[in-house]
Amino acid sequence: MSDRVLLVMDDTFELSTMAAALKLHGTNVIGEAQKESSAILLMRSMQPNVLLIDMHLSDEHSITIANNIRKETPTIGVVVLVACADLRLLGEFRSNLPAGAKVVIKKSMNNVATLCDVISESRVLEPDSPVTWVSGNVSLHEKALENLLSQLTDLQIETLRLVADGLTNAEISRMRFVSEKAIEQIVSRIALVLNVQPDRSKNLRVQLVGEYFKWIGAPRH
Repeated sequence: MSDRVLLVMDDTFELSTMAAALKLHGTNVIGEAQKESSAILLMRSMQPNVLLIDMHLSDEHSITIANNIRKETPTIGVVVLVACADLRLLGEFRSNLPAGAKVVIKKSMNNVATLCDVISESRVLEPDSPVTWVSGNVSLHEKALENLLSQLTDLQIETLRLVADGLTNAEISRMRFVSEKAIEQIVSRIALVLNVQPDRSKNLRVQLVGEYFKWIGAPRH
């Protein structure tokens, strides 16, 4: 059986370049989609045996889509591309990953051929097989960052995401039904853990937002 890959990415540029690169390396990409509804339709009509997915711009999440597709096609292999090891930054959780999924940290992939190998390996899905993380050559800086992020609670990570979405402390406090002072303390704690130093010439929230978007691999094109 050969690879029949359904490629799902919400970034138009990345979708087109990834599809072209995979095809150039001999991978059979049978469908391309930018949202869940299109992916489901292609899955039903084209019957892929591998899903390669990376959703980081829209409100739709990679793991949710992967699980919905797996419900309809239980044997489909799943490869999830992520910008960082801490999925909480993306609004997702490791515990929700579908069984047997291969999670690839994008920064660690040196070449497309390596990704093609991961895709081929994912095609054979053993029942109840564990999730596999493909980290490749992760830099010492990335490992240090992962260690720092692991010290943040789910609540702190979610608060950071809301700050990055542009919400004020007052808006976050109303959402969380806590005082604005409590949110201020959480933001200060996040900065302390991540070693973002106070600087009168720089807004603390702006610094945290800048770091956040760098960590999640926000596109710069």
